[in-house]
Amino acid sequence: MAEQRQTESAGAEKDAAVETAVGGEPAPTQEGVADETSAETTVAVEAVELTPAEIEELKVRAAKANEHWERLLRTTADYDNYKKRAAREREEAVKYSNESIMKRLIPVLDNFDMAMSAVSQSNDAAVQNLQSGVQMIAQQLKTALQEYGLEEVEAEGKAFDPHLHEAVSEQESDVVEEGNVLQQLRKGYKLRDRLIRPATVIVAKKPSE
Repeated sequence: MAEQRQTESAGAEKDAAVETAVGGEPAPTQEGVADETSAETTVAVEAVELTPAEIEELKVRAAKANEHWERLLRTTADYDNYKKRAAREREEAVKYSNESIMKRLIPVLDNFDMAMSAVSQSNDAAVQNLQSGVQMIAQQLKTALQEYGLEEVEAEGKAFDPHLHEAVSEQESDVVEEGNVLQQLRKGYKLRDRLIRPATVIVAKKPSE
C-alpha cells in the first residue's frame, strides 16, 4: 500500500511538471475562461461605437435613401398614369377611327337631302318615281353609316345648345319659345358621343312690341 501511494504521488508531481513546462504557467480554470470571454465581448461592443462624423454620415445616407424611395414611388405613379392614358388613347382611336371618312360622306348626305327637297314639289310621275329611288338609296346609306356610329343632331324645336348648334341668326316668332331653334338650315352629326359637325340653325326670339 505504501508503495502504491508513493507511485500516485510521483505521477501527480510529474503531470504538474509537464503542464508547467508546456504552458509556462498553470492551465486555465473554468472561471478563467469565462473571464476571458467576457473581456472579449466587452472589447467587441466597444469596437462598434461610432464617432459623431460617422453618425452624421449615416444620417446623410438615410436621407438619400428616403429621397430615392420617394422618387421611385413618383416614377411608379407616373408610369401607371402613362399606361392608363395610353390605353384610353388606344380605345378612343378605335372608337373614332371612322371620323375622317364620316366627315367626307356627310356632304353626300346633304346632296341627297337637297335633291329630294328639289323634286318633292313636282307632280310629275317620273319625277316622283325618281324621288322614291333616290330616297331609298339615301336611307340605305344613312343606315350603313348609323351602324358605324353616325347620329343626326336633333335641332328644330329644341332649346338652343351651343355645344350642338351653330346659330346664324335670330328671328322673331310668337309660335316657338324664345331661345329655341326656329329653323334648321343644315343638319348636324355626331360620331357616337363626339360632335363632328354642329347643326346650322335660326334661333327664335320674342316679337318686338
